[in-house]
Amino acid sequence: MNTPELASARPGPNDPCWCRSGLKYKKCHREADARSGGPAPRVRRVRPGRLSPPRTVPAEIPRPDYVPTGRPGPGIRGDPATRLERMRRACRAAAQVLQETGSRVAPGVTTDALDAVAHAAYIARGGYPSTLGYHGFKKSMCTSVNEVVVHGIPDDRPLEPGDIVNCDITIYLEGMHGDCSATFPVGEVDEAAKKLLRVTEEALMKGIEAVKPGREVRAIGQAIAAHAAANGLGVVRNYCGHGIGEIFHTELQIPHFDDAGATTVLEEGMIFTIEPMLTEGSWGVKHWNDGWTAVTADGLRSAQMEHTLLVTRGGAEILTLP
Repeated sequence: MNTPELASARPGPNDPCWCRSGLKYKKCHREADARSGGPAPRVRRVRPGRLSPPRTVPAEIPRPDYVPTGRPGPGIRGDPATRLERMRRACRAAAQVLQETGSRVAPGVTTDALDAVAHAAYIARGGYPSTLGYHGFKKSMCTSVNEVVVHGIPDDRPLEPGDIVNCDITIYLEGMHGDCSATFPVGEVDEAAKKLLRVTEEALMKGIEAVKPGREVRAIGQAIAAHAAANGLGVVRNYCGHGIGEIFHTELQIPHFDDAGATTVLEEGMIFTIEPMLTEGSWGVKHWNDGWTAVTADGLRSAQMEHTLLVTRGGAEILTLP
């Protein structure tokens, strides 16, 4: 997605704030910038690029139930006796695709080229790209650059040195969806970006460590939010982890903040994702008119890390390891 624009000059008092909050500069960041004594922060703005046609999948590869209509149903049920092993294989394959795709992240590479890498890697494993056709999504993965929080659409934008990009991978294999993501640095990045990536990964692991049978789902968000706050970062509240298996997204939701309503009790055998999105600023988001792309409301960067896991007697087993 997207040609970047860099903004570093301080706006006039009645100009729109550099953070794209929609407020005038004098009502938003002017005082903070004055206290810092420096210019307004440099913000790399991401813009929509051109999309290539959806990629094709060989006819012999099984499709999920929402292909071709785009409307998810109850899923296609397989042999219950093999369900867990099939889920393990799907998640392992997803982790391998993520690893392969992430290794191709570099300055000058387009997000559409990353989509092509992921697409080929799914098919090489006999899997279908879960996002392709899901509610009409036309690509085989999501790529979220800089201030894009989630659901970025791969396009012809070359990645720039200093960018960060999240690659969100989901494969449909043997009747199960395996889901994971990671945010990668593009070339050399600044210290703030390094911190954002590190703390986001740490927050994911804090959330996983909080998983114990008998605890409420709320404990996961509490652990993530506490770690983010201790490091001066925000946690996006508009999106959450989710149950997964034969169905891409089940009704089970896993908030990444301290949500008093997240009272579902964790039970052995549950399978779901934890996928915190941390920001350099506030947790608010805006949406592009493409129906998918969510960006931070203040224009600052966001990072996401994700695993699918199984609740076990002693805690959690991470399924999305390569």
